[in-house]
Amino acid sequence: MKEDLYQIADELRAIASLGLNFADSGYDKERYERVLKLSARLVAAIENTPVENTYTQYLDNLAHLSPLLAVEAVVIRDEKILLIQRQDDGLWAVPGGLAEVGESLAQAAERELWEEAGVRGKAVQLLGMYDSLKWPMRTRMQLCTAQFLIHTNENPARHTKAESESSPLAESLAVGFFDVDSLPEMSKGHEQRISMALKLLKVEFAAPYFDA
Repeated sequence: MKEDLYQIADELRAIASLGLNFADSGYDKERYERVLKLSARLVAAIENTPVENTYTQYLDNLAHLSPLLAVEAVVIRDEKILLIQRQDDGLWAVPGGLAEVGESLAQAAERELWEEAGVRGKAVQLLGMYDSLKWPMRTRMQLCTAQFLIHTNENPARHTKAESESSPLAESLAVGFFDVDSLPEMSKGHEQRISMALKLLKVEFAAPYFDA
């Protein structure tokens, strides 16, 4: 139910943002501002937070008109998967995050693996594309996640002193390999996407998963 309300709020936000970017008359802009405020009110009601906080975030991001792009880095070794413990909820997850402007999705997955687990690796296979409209994710806005298989010979958090100040474990509480049949308590949606990744890896020349 909460996910449905977030989706409604996100669609209202996108419509309003598009209108505010292209509306010519003051009357139209007032209407779109009202729609944007209604979306902010809906999110505030869901999260029991001040409307002004959400509305300010909206105004700072009016250019966001399409779904956000995210990535995940899947590292498998000896039937164990590399996981990080998130700072926000203390639960475990596959390393990942939002892609940045100027990098490919594969580069983004490699960067997120470094920033969250302190491991350098190479993206070798696209495993799937997951839409938050179909898969459970911790997001209030529609999010499309590209999941990559990453090959690496490094162990978690192995890095040089010069590199250590810039990234490894700056965004994680802990990192380690876990048996795929005995995962720790996972952050929302990660266990389901790990399961899909493992199924794909068992099939030779499997095509990447996508939400049909």
